[in-house]
Amino acid sequence: MSVLQRQKKKKSILPGFGLSLCFTMFYASILVLFPLAMIFLNTASMGWSDFIKTVTDSRVVASYKLSFGAAFAAGIINVIFGTIIAWVLVRYHFPGKRFIDGLVDLPFALPTAVAGIALTTLYVPKGWIGQLFTFKIAFTPIGIIIALTFIGLPFVVRMVQPVLQNFNAEIEEASASLGASRMQTFRKVIFPELVPAILTGFSLSFARALGEYGSVVFIAGNMPMKTEITPLIIMTKLEQYDYAGATAIASVMLVVSFFLLLLINIIQWWTNRKFVHS
Repeated sequence: MSVLQRQKKKKSILPGFGLSLCFTMFYASILVLFPLAMIFLNTASMGWSDFIKTVTDSRVVASYKLSFGAAFAAGIINVIFGTIIAWVLVRYHFPGKRFIDGLVDLPFALPTAVAGIALTTLYVPKGWIGQLFTFKIAFTPIGIIIALTFIGLPFVVRMVQPVLQNFNAEIEEASASLGASRMQTFRKVIFPELVPAILTGFSLSFARALGEYGSVVFIAGNMPMKTEITPLIIMTKLEQYDYAGATAIASVMLVVSFFLLLLINIIQWWTNRKFVHS
């Protein structure tokens, strides 16, 4: 068999590769790259001085701090409680387990506006939960974190749950037979397997929280310099037909989000490499 015939045979191993590759590039270009490119093109229509003035406005900077801070806090909370929920759903059997397992996915199906109204009703000072506290929850950054935690929790649970389900119980039993305590087994054997899934769940939860609007706008109160999130400022500028200003702020959010997610992926890669060589 000649070299040319071998190359043709090798290419035919994946049928439809050319067509599937074209579809993938079309999807990535039309639905992802072009819309993102338009953000920077619209931003380029304004001068550099106007861009700096827009994105460094005190009101906008305050919204950056609130949006990124609340998203990060919600991501950390989701990592802790999402891992616990996944552990309970996999390791224990109790009445209503299937119901709770299905309830985890509720934020995926629930319209964000409905979630925002429901959370606001619960956490206002006279609400069922809000009246139990001596401090305000709704219309404060605490309420925003609660809303972002609500919509981001399923990402962590659904990332960690399959890893626990596929975990080899014999390894855990071998660790116990060698004299390791339950905490040592979890820390040395189980937790390293969960770290990549936890980091992935955190990344997804964090990314979703950064762009969340519907569930936050109701419970936030939208007070400038206090509870105003960046997506709301972008929407306000769009309503004022300030498209360049809206895309300028959006471009900052996009760039910062990209670098933060890149950093998380680097940490995830470093963690995987560390555990593999340990």
